[in-house]
Amino acid sequence: MTAVAELWAQHGTAEFPFAAQVSPRTLAGREAVRGYLAGYPEHLDVQAIPTVTVHHTDRPDTIVVEFTAHGRTVRTGEPYRLDYITVITVEDGLITHYRDYWNSLAAASAAGMLPELLASLPSPPSLPSPAAR
Repeated sequence: MTAVAELWAQHGTAEFPFAAQVSPRTLAGREAVRGYLAGYPEHLDVQAIPTVTVHHTDRPDTIVVEFTAHGRTVRTGEPYRLDYITVITVEDGLITHYRDYWNSLAAASAAGMLPELLASLPSPPSLPSPAAR
C-alpha cells in the first residue's frame, strides 16, 4: 500500500462518493491517502486484479478505470470479489484527483465488518402509523 500511496501527488485528493458512515468521503494529500491505505491489508488480502478496463476521456489527463479485485477476508478467511469504477486525473505522472465509486456495503461484507457498518448508520426516521395518515 505504500507503493500505491506514492502514486499520489503531494496535494492529490481521493474522493469516495458512496462511502458510508465509518469511511471518509474525502482524503486531502498524499499522507492522508497513505494513512487510509495503511490499514487496508488488515481487512482485505488482495490476491489478484484479473480484470482491468481503461476508458479514455476527452481530457488527456483523465481516465476511467473499471477493475475487479479478488482475495480473502482477513477476519474470516472467506474469499471475496469487489468491483470498482474509478476516475483518475494525473499531472506530471502523479494522481491529483482520484474518485472511487466502490460499494461500501459490499466492501464491509467482504471485510467481515458489515455488522459494524450497519450499527454505525443512523436510524431511519419513523413513519407515521396508518391511523395517523
